[in-house]
Amino acid sequence: MTMNETTTVKTRAFVTGGSRGIGAAIALRLAEAGHPIVLNFRSNQAAAEKIHAAIQAMGVEVQLCPFDVADAQQSAAAIEALLQDGKGHIGIVVNNAGIARDNSFPVMKQDEWESVTRTTLDGFYNVTRPLLMPMVRQRFGRIINIASFSGVAGNRGQVNYSAAKAGLIGATKALALEVARRNITVNAVAPGLIETEMIQSAPIEKILEHIPMRRLGKPEEVAALVAFLASEGAGYITGQVLGINGGLG
Repeated sequence: MTMNETTTVKTRAFVTGGSRGIGAAIALRLAEAGHPIVLNFRSNQAAAEKIHAAIQAMGVEVQLCPFDVADAQQSAAAIEALLQDGKGHIGIVVNNAGIARDNSFPVMKQDEWESVTRTTLDGFYNVTRPLLMPMVRQRFGRIINIASFSGVAGNRGQVNYSAAKAGLIGATKALALEVARRNITVNAVAPGLIETEMIQSAPIEKILEHIPMRRLGKPEEVAALVAFLASEGAGYITGQVLGINGGLG
């Protein structure tokens, strides 16, 4: 198998939190590029099945992989099964799974802190570590971590979320240094305000006053950036944090 075959068609893409929002858009965009998709989700089976059906309609192979990325045992079992299923190399990993539990820090409960940090940071570790050595052996990989503007600049009421995403950015930069010589790139995408369920209760009109483009971003715009980072054309980009935020800060 040549490198071109590996990177353009037969490399599977593993997307966590892929049943809706940004994750779903990423899975669809990578499928459009010809990558077989492994679609992870925690609990929303109905939403995942809709994305599954949409990818199948493209004529692209897709498999559902339900587990909680924050759970080390669930993650290990699911990924071991993927590595043994004979369906091809997983050369693209998109760590998108994340949750928000916003609260003022003085009254933030421990479970609000831990559920957010475990999903983002433990999730990154639980998913990426077992998939990394197969990439090293193949001498090809694309690891793309979905961070956030909150992890770059901080955000009031999101100390937990900002800390988790900032930690993910640090992990991105460090891992990029470790694996660059193996033709594995590691980058982070830091979206600003994107039209997803996560911001439904936010004061949108007030927020728009602070965004130079005066609009929210679309999941498909984030997905387009991720798809580029997963492509051969992005092979010399690593250890970077790419903002997609309409001109914020």
